[in-house]
Amino acid sequence: MFLAHPATSLAQLSSTRVFFCLLLCIPPVWTACPQSCQCTDHSGAMAVLCSSKHLDEIPKDIPKDAVFVKLDANKITQIPNNAFKHLNHLEELDLSRNAIEKIDMAAFRGVADGLRTLDLSNNLIQSIPKEALVKLNAKIRLSNNPWHCECALQEVLWEVKLDPESVNEITCQTSVREEYVGKPLIQVLDSGVNFCNIHQKTTDVAMFITMFGWFTMVITYVVYYVRHNQEDARKHLEYLKSLPSTQVPKETITTVL
Repeated sequence: MFLAHPATSLAQLSSTRVFFCLLLCIPPVWTACPQSCQCTDHSGAMAVLCSSKHLDEIPKDIPKDAVFVKLDANKITQIPNNAFKHLNHLEELDLSRNAIEKIDMAAFRGVADGLRTLDLSNNLIQSIPKEALVKLNAKIRLSNNPWHCECALQEVLWEVKLDPESVNEITCQTSVREEYVGKPLIQVLDSGVNFCNIHQKTTDVAMFITMFGWFTMVITYVVYYVRHNQEDARKHLEYLKSLPSTQVPKETITTVL
């Protein structure tokens, strides 16, 4: 019977342990997935599925090679600057049905070139900085938010590529003009309304009122100053007249008159 050399057996045992350690100790690629989310293969591309996971902020550990990211139906309230900067392969981003109120200016920095679809519908967004969206090539959904219709929002719509299927669902919940409340913003703009002109007129009127107020104050002060000096001059003249004629030279009274 052939017996293996002890050193050989030890080497084989060591190799076996290394093999099992490689299988069990090194985490697989999918463990990079955010907690509570699921990372799957979608037609050869990574999809990160975080829908309805009660998230109150955007996960910071989304895999860098993610192509499709679904964060819909959560409790996210804000999109901070550089939230997706490391996702260079991102093509579709779904942030619908959250409680988003604030979007920072550089929220989507780093994904401008490849992003094709961005869904921000059904949130609590009233306004959005133009800088956050203008560099995106994506088709954007902004429907069913409590928009405040004004010049800034109009400028956003002029610059971005809106999803044509939902564009009529961008409605003015509040507005700089009461008559536009409850109406689709696109319908209002198509009727010839220009919120930026309204804003300019409002600014001009405010400036005119301010200037008129200052002018009135200046005139009032001048009138008061003149009248006050006239009153002082009259009192001085009466005082001079009341003095005995021997004390007041006639030339002095003539000069005052």
